[in-house]
Amino acid sequence: MNKIDMDSIADIVFQLKWDSTGATHTECYAARSVNLWRDWLPDNVREALMGWPERENITVDFSVGELFGSKSAPLCIDRQRFCMPPMVGRFYPRGRIRGLPGVFPQNMQPFRCVGINNGHMQVDLGHPLADYPLTLSMTVGQIEAKTTERGGSSVDWIGMLTDGPGMQARWKSRPTDFFSSGAFERKDQESDDRFYAHPRLVHHLDQTAREMVANVYKRFVRDGMRVLDLMSSWVSHLPHTVNLEAVHGLGMNRTELEQNPVLAGIDVQDLNTSPVLPYPDAAFDMVVNTVSVEYLIHPLEIFAEVGRVLKPGGAFVVTFSNRWFPTKAVRIWDQLHEFERMGLVMEYFLTSGCFHRFGTYSMRGLPRPRDDRSAGERLHSDPVYAVWGTKKESSNRRHT
Repeated sequence: MNKIDMDSIADIVFQLKWDSTGATHTECYAARSVNLWRDWLPDNVREALMGWPERENITVDFSVGELFGSKSAPLCIDRQRFCMPPMVGRFYPRGRIRGLPGVFPQNMQPFRCVGINNGHMQVDLGHPLADYPLTLSMTVGQIEAKTTERGGSSVDWIGMLTDGPGMQARWKSRPTDFFSSGAFERKDQESDDRFYAHPRLVHHLDQTAREMVANVYKRFVRDGMRVLDLMSSWVSHLPHTVNLEAVHGLGMNRTELEQNPVLAGIDVQDLNTSPVLPYPDAAFDMVVNTVSVEYLIHPLEIFAEVGRVLKPGGAFVVTFSNRWFPTKAVRIWDQLHEFERMGLVMEYFLTSGCFHRFGTYSMRGLPRPRDDRSAGERLHSDPVYAVWGTKKESSNRRHT
């Protein structure tokens, strides 16, 4: 049985868990060919891995500030040094601050605008995870002994794992300004009827990513449930191992919906022109939305409507990736970091007032299937991001 030592090359799935106010978060990164001697890992992580065989799980805890250092107080700078109008709670590359000591214009490391007052802005330069205790779990995959060591690049795997996580949480529980400056305008402002008139019977995620989406839904779906697939198509991405009472699909193209084998009922409706769902209160046990939330120009109304048609205690789960139709996505979506998009969706949940017990999930780094049409162009599978909330027990009023 192979065991990890300093001469090992190992596949390791890193899983980082942390909690913000009212939400739990899980970030996953599948690392291939980790060189235990050359690649960078914190000393306690490397030591924890030593001696473990394949298919084992190892856990290391980090206290606040242990991994990223203690945060300093927000820095106050003149707004004239920032090259664009800032929004409170948003992240921006450090290089956009002119004259910041030690920072070059090409610096993409994020900072957060946390306040604007009298021509000045307060910025938080710390890592977005620096304020949280963290739990790192590592699942060991294939282990091989390296034959030679001739130098080469060193990979910071913890840096890869934590590049983005933390951006989805509010700063000190204060709402993030995602909704200003034409956030829900689109490059193509025409009605969606023409764009979706012809069926697209193609997958928008690779096979591995689709399996990850199904695994996310599997956490919430149970036998006998009634599920609404919101903004549905010819595939619903629900796990096949669950015996549901019924799946209802609402989408833009009738042909696509009729091709979906799991749908017991269909509705064709453009939510961007009619954001009221055609269902009674508390009609569904669960609602899912797959790779479509970025197209909503009335997301706050739709999330409130989902809260209305969900039974108390039911889950609304939203999944997405980094692929979309650019002319139809809302402006704010394209402006955000991939992890900030989870924060945007979380803000939809919070603003609706219908949900609690929030969670987010990310999976990156999995290998792209060899038979995928983009296998020669993209090394990794499409990343998967998920945000969910549970319908409050006391929230069952109609929202319009």
